Amino acid sequence: MSAAVPSAVREIADGYAFTGPALDLGAVLLDGTAYAGAPVRVPLGVLNRHGLVAGATGTGKTKTLQLIAEQLSAQGVPVFLADIKGDVSGVAAPGEPGGRTAARAAEVGQDWQARGCPAEFYALGGQGSGIPLRATVTSFGPLLLAKVLDLNETQESSLGLVFHYADRQGLELYDLKDLTAVITFLTSPEGKAELKGIGGLSAATAGVILRSLTLLENEGAGAFFGEPEFDTAELLRRAEDGRGVVSVLELPAVQDRPRLFSTFLMWLLADLYQELPEVGDLDRPKLVFFFDEAHLLFKGASKAFLEAITQTVRLIRSKGVGIFFVTQTPKDVPGDVLAQLGNRVQHALRAFTPDDAKALKATVSTFPKSPVYDLGEVLTSLGTGEAVVTVLSEKGAPTPVAATRLRAPQSLMGPLDPAVLRAAVDGSALTGKYRDAVDRESAYEKLAARAARPEAEPVPVPVPAEDREPQARRESEERREPEGRREKEGAGLLGSLLANPALKSFARSAGTQLGREISRSLFGTSRRRR
Repeated sequence: MSAAVPSAVREIADGYAFTGPALDLGAVLLDGTAYAGAPVRVPLGVLNRHGLVAGATGTGKTKTLQLIAEQLSAQGVPVFLADIKGDVSGVAAPGEPGGRTAARAAEVGQDWQARGCPAEFYALGGQGSGIPLRATVTSFGPLLLAKVLDLNETQESSLGLVFHYADRQGLELYDLKDLTAVITFLTSPEGKAELKGIGGLSAATAGVILRSLTLLENEGAGAFFGEPEFDTAELLRRAEDGRGVVSVLELPAVQDRPRLFSTFLMWLLADLYQELPEVGDLDRPKLVFFFDEAHLLFKGASKAFLEAITQTVRLIRSKGVGIFFVTQTPKDVPGDVLAQLGNRVQHALRAFTPDDAKALKATVSTFPKSPVYDLGEVLTSLGTGEAVVTVLSEKGAPTPVAATRLRAPQSLMGPLDPAVLRAAVDGSALTGKYRDAVDRESAYEKLAARAARPEAEPVPVPVPAEDREPQARRESEERREPEGRREKEGAGLLGSLLANPALKSFARSAGTQLGREISRSLFGTSRRRR
């Protein structure tokens, strides 16, 4: 290293001299000078220990995401990015050389070459130009849906009861009309009888949930729920040349529904968590997931929801997935989650108000002590594209705090041309798989059919040949049962359906899901059946 580099800078740089594969973030910055011979890096193997990218608006957070994403892709690691403002799509195209880019590259010792990444573009429910991304209501689960609907804990508990009932009765909740139909049924005289053994659903609570569902539907969010459901394994793909695919979820069309898109991102993580096997610590992650506007996820969240987030973040790293939360200040993230974010890139903060000053002080307190920097002063004087960095070393220990001038992304720093984006989406192998919505028979159709069927009409259920003789014996025994017992067992339309001996036999022999509760995860999301 050059003798012109101050000893304080050399000491910081020594903390980033890793031997294994690593991502290059930039160069150490001291007193306004960037030292190209003192690189700041992050080991590839610790990116499943999660991270935080924070800073005030306009300080360069999005470009930092782009810089990290394109290097991960080059190392064969798939990446997921949420494109809130519509300017991340350029990651798929080579960057444009220019004087400012060349100057930045020279300052930090970067060999800059224009290079794009293999990418897929998605849009929630097809509201945008990307491949439609949907989830079924039953897969989404009651806890996440309660967050979207802004329900209180009592209403959340009642929604959980509705899901529990639908799971047990084989009433598939694919879209919002299915859920509405089940709630409506359970508040009817016939439906109330079905809940006697497991609790009840008050008319007032049901009314709140139904109104919230109607509002969600009127806002156009109904398109997010349905089939074909997105398989999160698509996020783990690599291109033919071995580079990781960058999955970009465009969100400008749903900016007025921030609770929905933040919760939908949490569903993606929850689904990955329950589907991926345990792998421990790998030499590189299976996926790095950037969770933009993270404060929206935690705002107004119930205790149960926060506990589920904390546990998912804590455990998903052993599945090989790293998460970077992106927000303005660390105080936007609950302490139990923040404690698990070992890699930190903190862009500039502004202290224009007393609240800003408190946020600045809180941010400084979350960093290791630095003998070189006055962090309170540094954080308010950083320029765009500069940040304070500390990451985990290959041994898992925090590196020295380093004010850093960040490298310039090699991909396009701006949105992709709409025609190019459309061509990329149309040419994707996934477009045909997810483009067209499907409306299969589910709870809505089943309940409508039951309502139209005369109560005395027997329910036709196919019976396997091997069970016909046992069925005949059971039917003979049931004919000898006291009349009152049969009436009690068959109370209600669904009760008579479930009491039907042919149905019971078919459920046992054919392995139907009717009468078996769906296995659910921490967030109440259902486990995928492949």
